[in-house]
Amino acid sequence: QLVESGGGLVQAGDSLRLSCAASGLTSSRYTTTWFRQAPGKERDFVAGIRRGTDDPYYATSVKGRFTISRDNAKNTVYLQMNSLKPEDTARYYCAADAGWLISLDPRRYDTWGQGTQVTVSS
Repeated sequence: QLVESGGGLVQAGDSLRLSCAASGLTSSRYTTTWFRQAPGKERDFVAGIRRGTDDPYYATSVKGRFTISRDNAKNTVYLQMNSLKPEDTARYYCAADAGWLISLDPRRYDTWGQGTQVTVSS
């Protein structure tokens, strides 16, 4: 099970840190990703962190502003979001897969959290 938290309503330029806490699975043994979905739009890849190496990968739209990290002691993956923009407004979901590669396709993942809402006002 994955549980996201940390979303909220912020102004453009502000920061948020999202958390994805895992239970019933060991986070370090999974490749974990963040996706986001705005109303009426598809679920888009945001960032991922590989199992084993913890190598990160980012969508072009967030590279340089967002940072994904993992705390094995807390069995949690984080998404630090800086310099937020109104276009970052969406519901953010974390997903996990036992594979070694970060897939940008949400259909690749079968373990999902319920999501946390991020709203950025201009």
